[in-house]
Amino acid sequence: MSETAHKPVHLAVYDTYADWETGHTTAHLTQRGHVVRTVGHTAGAPVTTMGGLRIQPDLALAELRPEDSSLLILTGASQWDTGDELAPFAAKAREFLAAGVPVAAICGATAGLAREGLLDDRAHTSAVPFYLAEQPGYEGAEHYVETDAVTDGDLITAGPTEPVAFAREIFARLDVYTPDVLDAWYGLFHDSDPNAYPVLMAASEAGNA
Repeated sequence: MSETAHKPVHLAVYDTYADWETGHTTAHLTQRGHVVRTVGHTAGAPVTTMGGLRIQPDLALAELRPEDSSLLILTGASQWDTGDELAPFAAKAREFLAAGVPVAAICGATAGLAREGLLDDRAHTSAVPFYLAEQPGYEGAEHYVETDAVTDGDLITAGPTEPVAFAREIFARLDVYTPDVLDAWYGLFHDSDPNAYPVLMAASEAGNA
């Protein structure tokens, strides 16, 4: 697809945010013409990622409206497992899904969605089934899928070891690449398939990647 104007993609950031889980996603979205904006508890307070990087959020969570966004991304963080500090981000995900705006959650963020009840009737995945089974109120065990990443309508989920599969599902949902180019992208970055590189180069030269 050509590079055209899009509503921003919003990336939630908070202390102990697992910065490696969205590297492929944000880099390639940006290359394809999407604007990525960071969202924190407050706009002016920097957060420190799990990798020790400091990020100052672009806007506060309370300011974020689904109608102003094309996607909300929630990453893993230690805080998902140590209390309810990140519960407002899961509540925002509920707001997005109710408005028909996609949400993508990876790693510990899936636990937050489980506690929010957002996985009870949607196909999803995570680290392992028992991780979600430990979450209070979770009733979605029958919808758990043992795979790298899952898209069910407007919800994308992935386990902590699958940042490339996570990116693939996001790119497919946002129509970032044509299907053949997306397959090549995944083949290159996930499987190190040398045959994928010429496909990506040809697509780039033709303006399709």
